[in-house]
Amino acid sequence: MSNPETRVLPSPATVLVAICRKCGKKLGGGFGKDRDRSLAKALRADLGLAKGKRAAVRFVETACLDICPKGAVVVVRGDRPASTLIVARGAPSALVATELGLIAATTPKHGT
Repeated sequence: MSNPETRVLPSPATVLVAICRKCGKKLGGGFGKDRDRSLAKALRADLGLAKGKRAAVRFVETACLDICPKGAVVVVRGDRPASTLIVARGAPSALVATELGLIAATTPKHGT
């Protein structure tokens, strides 16, 4: 029996990655080829990931995670909350994706 006040929506997302918004703002970008993108945007672009509702990997900027490293961003994969990743400014997207275990979970954008 279903509850009329809640419902479950299917999603193509297989991975949820939480990125500290406050850390990202302090860096003012710092990722990607020109080091002018946020970590989420750099990962999506450099790995050819889809964005939005249809993405297999969903990046979510969260409130402060209370770790606050200098010159880095705190990242947590949703299914691995005990493993927090500290990503230094300018870290290559491929390295971050490997550390997060995203390489096998990614699906390229249509048409690329």
